[in-house]
Amino acid sequence: MQRDEVLTARAVEALIANGHIIVIFEDFILKLDSWLEKHPGGRLAILHMVGRDATDEIKASHKEKQWKTMKAFRIGRKIPGIWVQRTPPIRGGIFRKEEDQVSTTPKDALDLLDVPASPDSYESNSLSDSVSNLSEASLPTSLSSADSVVGDVLRKTDTRTSVQDDLDATARSKPHTAKAFTGSSSAYTAQAEQDDIARDNLAYPSVDPAIQHSIALKYKALAQRVQDEGYYTCRYVEYAKEASRYALFFGLSMFALRNEWYMTSAIFLGLFWHQVMFTAHDAGHRAITGNFAVDSLIGILIGDFCCGLSIGWWKRSHNVHHLVTNHPEHDPDIQNVPLFATTPSFFRGVHSTYYDFSFAWDKAAEILVPYQKYTYYPIMGVARFNLYLLSWLHVLSSKSGALVTSSAWWIQPTEIVAMSCYWYIFGYLLLWKTLPTWGVRIAFVLLSHVITMPLHVQITLSHWGMSTSDLGESESFAQRQLRTTMDVDCPAWLDWIHGGLQFQAVHHLFPRVPRHNLRRLQTLVKEFCEDTKIPYTLLGFVDGNSHVLSRLDEVGQQVKHLVNCQRYMAEHGVRDL
Repeated sequence: MQRDEVLTARAVEALIANGHIIVIFEDFILKLDSWLEKHPGGRLAILHMVGRDATDEIKASHKEKQWKTMKAFRIGRKIPGIWVQRTPPIRGGIFRKEEDQVSTTPKDALDLLDVPASPDSYESNSLSDSVSNLSEASLPTSLSSADSVVGDVLRKTDTRTSVQDDLDATARSKPHTAKAFTGSSSAYTAQAEQDDIARDNLAYPSVDPAIQHSIALKYKALAQRVQDEGYYTCRYVEYAKEASRYALFFGLSMFALRNEWYMTSAIFLGLFWHQVMFTAHDAGHRAITGNFAVDSLIGILIGDFCCGLSIGWWKRSHNVHHLVTNHPEHDPDIQNVPLFATTPSFFRGVHSTYYDFSFAWDKAAEILVPYQKYTYYPIMGVARFNLYLLSWLHVLSSKSGALVTSSAWWIQPTEIVAMSCYWYIFGYLLLWKTLPTWGVRIAFVLLSHVITMPLHVQITLSHWGMSTSDLGESESFAQRQLRTTMDVDCPAWLDWIHGGLQFQAVHHLFPRVPRHNLRRLQTLVKEFCEDTKIPYTLLGFVDGNSHVLSRLDEVGQQVKHLVNCQRYMAEHGVRDL
């Protein structure tokens, strides 16, 4: 193939059907077969973009210098116009080989703006080609010209859901009662999912391709402004201040330890761990120096050596989280059954594409999830122990070793050495050699780890109370990030406590922006949301916690009703579908 050859959507579909890794970047079609196993961010980050125009996702996560390296993977150009987003094979998307594609008469061009959100429901790929042939000139080039279209769509009930037209917002926000719903448990779950979708359809701009394209154009303009106005420039003096605070907490911990004030030492060590991981987060996004090797070493020094947590595991998991935020089957950050369920989608059981493991909805989930609003904080208090396990499972797995053929070959052995040093220093020298008794050792471990609980609360706060619905492949990158993420409102003098995690919505739009610039960038994001009519969720820390607990309680109540449905079916001899 010639690199400038124009490939139709049919041709691209056939390539994917034959097992090739095809991603759209700007106007070019990339074939990433040879890069899949070498990608430092993990293979899943690429697999979730197959068949899609991933321009926004790629640019958000990579520097301009890296954009240029993608020329080596070009195999052609796409047809001018809007690319019809496809469901990647990893998410169940179906692609047909060229000999299996059946031609049908394309629909009238006037109907093309109302194409279904899921490309898999198209009658034929000829429709896909027709939509790709739409030039940008034939569509709204800015939201100002599409405002009337948005308004018309938002005043209508989306026909993609089965919710009754007269179902009001209050009814949508409440779980079904056993009296109101006595059908099968699978039907109950499906209805609960549809109610969540209906809520989002009312609150957010339509996922009509033309409207989402307009939002994408606005986001592109915002991204250029962020670049031009220097938001990616790291203010190193701020990290000097951070380092001083880290040193203070660690020094106080060692001072207290030397004076045998063991519990005081544990408190300050926990504060050190809590604070220093904020910088590891920045390094994982290459938001400090922008250099992969340097930021990776910073991340390993902080995460692996100082905290015993694999930065490689975190990056692999976190990269997927950023691409498929709050998607029950694909985002590992919300896959916590049987302890927690943030969406009724888990009631039917889901197969995690991240873990390649099926989370079955079993008796344990039915018992634990109804009480999740009460177990939330206690479990967050000991969540760090689970991260230790996940870190070692990662660095000792083939998933970590898969990078040996890439420029990142050195990361796995370096992480193993750094984490081993952590356990030698913390586990052997501190706990075993320094602390006097088993009682003190256990108390020291528990207290130092419970002190880090706010970090785990901050991580979950921005997502667990937000939408988990799938509105279709046509939804823009910007809208999905804002729909599934909320920011936490706090005064500037408290920024050091939150470590930038209070600006998660802003961060999800621009993950490479150093966190010390996020407060300024928040102003631009608010303007973007006003312009695009995408709701920007901003709550205080207390209200944010209440919002998450309310969602956990809502899903917990749904579980109780689900159990009632199952009991009703058993009593009346009804088989579930």
